[in-house]
Amino acid sequence: MSCCSSDGHCSTDQTAGEQVGGITTVYSVTGMTCGHCEQSVSSAISALDGVTRVKVDVKTGLVTVTSDAEPDDAIVREAVDEAGYEVAGRAAANVH
Repeated sequence: MSCCSSDGHCSTDQTAGEQVGGITTVYSVTGMTCGHCEQSVSSAISALDGVTRVKVDVKTGLVTVTSDAEPDDAIVREAVDEAGYEVAGRAAANVH
């Protein structure tokens, strides 16, 4: 069973209607080109303590992370690096 749909996209969103609280941080990630990349980055960040939601958009290179507390950029960067990609930095201000 593939993690990706026939059009090359992975489902990294939660079910519609689910409400998730916390701090939302958007990162710019380079090197992603397909649905497999989306799944790899999503899995790496989702495994971090306190992360409640990850949404990856390979077309824009943006990764939206919702967490219980302010994320540690160094830990997020390390997780993404280990998955084979690179965090270019934060792409937007946090939304509480």
